[in-house]
Amino acid sequence: MNDVLRRLPEWPVYIIGLLPAVWFLWLGMTGGLGVEPISALEHKLGVTALQFLIASLLVTPLRRYAGVNLLKFRRAFGLLGFIYVCLHLLTWLVLDMSLLWAQIVNDIVERPYITIGVMAFVPLVPLAMTSTKRAIRRMGPRWQTLHRLSYVSVVLGGVHFVMQEKVWTAQSLIYLGIAIAVVAMRLLWRRRRVAR
Repeated sequence: MNDVLRRLPEWPVYIIGLLPAVWFLWLGMTGGLGVEPISALEHKLGVTALQFLIASLLVTPLRRYAGVNLLKFRRAFGLLGFIYVCLHLLTWLVLDMSLLWAQIVNDIVERPYITIGVMAFVPLVPLAMTSTKRAIRRMGPRWQTLHRLSYVSVVLGGVHFVMQEKVWTAQSLIYLGIAIAVVAMRLLWRRRRVAR
């Protein structure tokens, strides 16, 4: 399997990864997202963002425990997660809030789940900006240190998902549990490596 994965190019992952966004937008335009299409679109884009961000952190555990090497696709998973977070945020800013900046700032300050969501988004910006091969070479070991911010974003994204639900759902709690477990696993590995 790993031989096949090694031969696969990275670019189709981006195309396949963006297909759900196209589908969600199509559903929104054709009435397929129910009576609250904007809210449904926000939700679907946010969940897909969290899925890709978790997938980017699962690459290492899959390689260590299952022997499946998806390392060459980790950057694609992370960037797709960032793209979906941006689409999620833009849907809220443009379609939901109509770019009413005073109300937007007020909601960020007064609604904790939105505050947490913004806090999850902010660390992703420098991560996306330094995800090119050139940036990785220039930053050297500092790149890995910076990209540990993804741990913060994934956990905060899971918390945001749980908090925005009017009634906590099994789905949101499962995502948060997976996010915490994956981050805890990676931090434990790092601690053991430093201790040796």
